[in-house]
Amino acid sequence: MKSDIEIAQRANMLPIEQVAEKLGLSRREISLYGDYKAKIDLNKVKNLPDKKGRLILVTAISPTPAGEGKTTTSIGLGDGLARMGKNVVLALREPSLGPVFGVKGGAAGGGYSQVVPMEDINLHFTGDLHAIGAANNLLAALVDNHIYQGNRLGIDPRRVTWKRCVDMNDRQLRFITDGLGGKANGTPREDGFDITVASEIMAVFCLAADLADLKERLSRIVVGYTYAGEPVTVGQLGAQGSLAALLKDAINPNLVQTLENTPCLIHGGPFANIAHGCNSAVATKLALKLGDYVVTEAGFGADLGAEKFLDIKCRMNGLTPNAVVIVATIRALKHHGGVAKTELNNENVAALEKGLANLGRHIHNIKDNFGLPCVVALNSFPSDTEAERQAVYAYCKQQGVECALSEVFAKGGEGGLELAQKVLDIMDDDAKINYAYDEDLTVDEKIKVLCSKIYGAKEVIFNKPALTMLKTLKANGYDKLPVCVAKTQYSFSDNASLLAAPTDFTMTVRELRLSAGAGFVVAVMGEIMTMPGLPKVPAALSIDVDENGVIKGLF
Repeated sequence: MKSDIEIAQRANMLPIEQVAEKLGLSRREISLYGDYKAKIDLNKVKNLPDKKGRLILVTAISPTPAGEGKTTTSIGLGDGLARMGKNVVLALREPSLGPVFGVKGGAAGGGYSQVVPMEDINLHFTGDLHAIGAANNLLAALVDNHIYQGNRLGIDPRRVTWKRCVDMNDRQLRFITDGLGGKANGTPREDGFDITVASEIMAVFCLAADLADLKERLSRIVVGYTYAGEPVTVGQLGAQGSLAALLKDAINPNLVQTLENTPCLIHGGPFANIAHGCNSAVATKLALKLGDYVVTEAGFGADLGAEKFLDIKCRMNGLTPNAVVIVATIRALKHHGGVAKTELNNENVAALEKGLANLGRHIHNIKDNFGLPCVVALNSFPSDTEAERQAVYAYCKQQGVECALSEVFAKGGEGGLELAQKVLDIMDDDAKINYAYDEDLTVDEKIKVLCSKIYGAKEVIFNKPALTMLKTLKANGYDKLPVCVAKTQYSFSDNASLLAAPTDFTMTVRELRLSAGAGFVVAVMGEIMTMPGLPKVPAALSIDVDENGVIKGLF
């Protein structure tokens, strides 16, 4: 089979104006970024009538090195629905350059279930992430300049919480000391970099309702604390206007297409293990106006991406999925059952049945805890055997959910027809989310609910820095914000080695970070990092471009 990039480069793409026409959009309502990309001008579509499209959330089991194919499944499901004559729009996340050049992984799907132009989407695209990075670093420069120029607000340099960022995996920048070289070069202090997608500006960008709301949320960002321990906001610095100016074009959703010419909005992209892991609210809500069915995804497993999608994004924006798809693979389930990566191609029904506990807990969370209809998508691999498939089907039946074989990687939309039909069968127009926690609970109470109810933990321990921050949150009126847990994606716990569905484990809250602009508190658990590092052999070493500008080696 051809590589992903070879398939994408042979795609029969429609001019983006024709893709826009499928959605009822005129040339006046889009801004072209070449022949096959465009931005939709929010100002020119803000008066579109609500079509009350149906929302389909695609999530997955806990990720493994074997891969699950959530984005690929989302795209194939969308193409499958389109083949059935449905007016469907995809609403997906933008890739980060870090994973693209680090471990092999973009956000454009794979095989015959991709969004195109794949190379553009996985690289600079329309510049949104660069705009977010520029806004983040402008704010960092303004904070340090304020301190240097007299420090009217009394910011304690030891308590500046705002970091710089770069959209690349670079462990060397996690902890730095800057402002060296004498008085003229700033105030020396400890600092550090996050990857751009971990910036609070990315979270703000993805949760804002429009440009005005974006500006208001930016003003609420806390950048540090005074010597007296009081929070200092962007609004106090007067920087929200300049930050919003850098983001005024980025806030407009990006329009592209699948290999089968299904319209797709790709916009925003925080990671779900360190942020809330969903595409932008403006793109999702616009898609619901433009299509009768909207397929969107949430990052990593349902314990991370789907939980945050429901408890944070949906709650803040009045959204409710009418159906949920949980993606699983036999290979990944065998990994959760204890099979080494090198042995995953071999049939092992016993290990598979052991690993199915991971799928079971995700089903329980979506179906019983959140109260939403769900179906399992079994993402097909050539190494899967009939005995293994039957074991998964039997387990899903026992759990009271349907299971569809998804062959979208090899067959595109045709391979997603069975899944599409099962999604239509479970669609609930009256669906209502049973949120994981009550809004009136305090931050620590919400964390405990998530750890016990969603993850299955027996106990939660708060380290001293987290306890200190709890007092700060309460003193400043932030102690009842929603919670965004930052933890490993590989386990329900904060220990990546605890696979399947562990029980009786303890989770440790290492620190709490206030994201006042986004409107939540990040609870950092385990050894999670907001600046990844490159692997021993980075994917960047396999990527090249020829004399004609054709990119090679990109997946």
